[in-house]
Amino acid sequence: MTLLDAEQRDIQAVARRFAAERLAPGYMGGEASGRIDRDLVREMGALGLIGADLPEDCGGIGASSVTTGVVIEAVAHADINVSYVQLLGSLNGQIVARHAAPELAAHWIPRIVAGEALFALALTEPRGGSDAANLAVAARRDGGDYVLSGEKSSISMADQADAAVVFARTGGAGARGVSAFLVPLDLPGISRTRFNDLGSKAVGRGSIFFDDVRIPAAWRLAEEGQGFVQVMQGFDYSRALIGLQCCATAQASLDETWAYVTERQAFGAPIAQYQGVSFPIAEGEGMIAAVRQLCYHTLALRDAGEAHTAEAAMCKWLGPKTAVDVIHQCLLTHGHYGWSLDMPHQQRLRDVMGLEIGDGTAQIMKMIVARERAGRISVQHLNRG
Repeated sequence: MTLLDAEQRDIQAVARRFAAERLAPGYMGGEASGRIDRDLVREMGALGLIGADLPEDCGGIGASSVTTGVVIEAVAHADINVSYVQLLGSLNGQIVARHAAPELAAHWIPRIVAGEALFALALTEPRGGSDAANLAVAARRDGGDYVLSGEKSSISMADQADAAVVFARTGGAGARGVSAFLVPLDLPGISRTRFNDLGSKAVGRGSIFFDDVRIPAAWRLAEEGQGFVQVMQGFDYSRALIGLQCCATAQASLDETWAYVTERQAFGAPIAQYQGVSFPIAEGEGMIAAVRQLCYHTLALRDAGEAHTAEAAMCKWLGPKTAVDVIHQCLLTHGHYGWSLDMPHQQRLRDVMGLEIGDGTAQIMKMIVARERAGRISVQHLNRG
């Protein structure tokens, strides 16, 4: 990965120590509780481990995207579900910091950084996941207010978040008619449900319903019709961070598997000496190292103000897929021990698998890469063929 400076190494050390001591022991317990422990979130906030990239005048430390990646990787190595706090805090916090009215940002961003508020990103709707420009949730102007109506679906932390950045249609069809709003989720007319998912149960996923929810126009983020641009810019950031979440989770299984194969004896010797055992794990190390490097390269491009849309899509496509393959191999290497629900590999496999869907599938990511490299006209021609 990118060489770290002294300040980045310091925050990495803090994050790794907290993750190992406070998060790793409770990773599997979080699935049973179905919640993110808010006391742990506040502890992370007190250590500066949430929204480090957010502005200093709002409580952050103005750290780089690479530094944010260092933190989320350290946290996800212990508990990928808790690392959603970093992911959603930075993604939503950046949108709020850049586009909210100053007084609105001053109210919410310090709460995100301190671990006092959890945010959701309310984009996806039942009739379309990846078609972000084709939204049906409406925000109707009524004097000095907007009135929100409709359903957001497949929203991470739907029933735990304190507020959400909500994308709704304020104008005509297509991307130009989409605006963004900061909406506290305790307002009259809001109800929430939780889905029964295969993994990521501590995070939870569900629907948020808006039944004529009235919000002040001052809670709109930027100008009308700018919401689609905001979320697309945010995805280029979050997709690299998701790649690091997945790499860290797979690395945790790799670390445990190396320890296992050096201790496990067969035919009078550690099974690590057999190439059939050690080579697949070594291949996993190489693949995860490669994806990790791509993720940090993408974040470094963002810090430098360079284009990184294609690279971010590669992170989101390769990160979850590679991690699923590697964790699966680690589970198999543990033999019948790995098949047990008492071991963490099966939970890591399920928790990472959801990220092969959320925030854009591999097919969507490949379309983005093709569009960025070949151009829109060429891709349309290829699709017709």
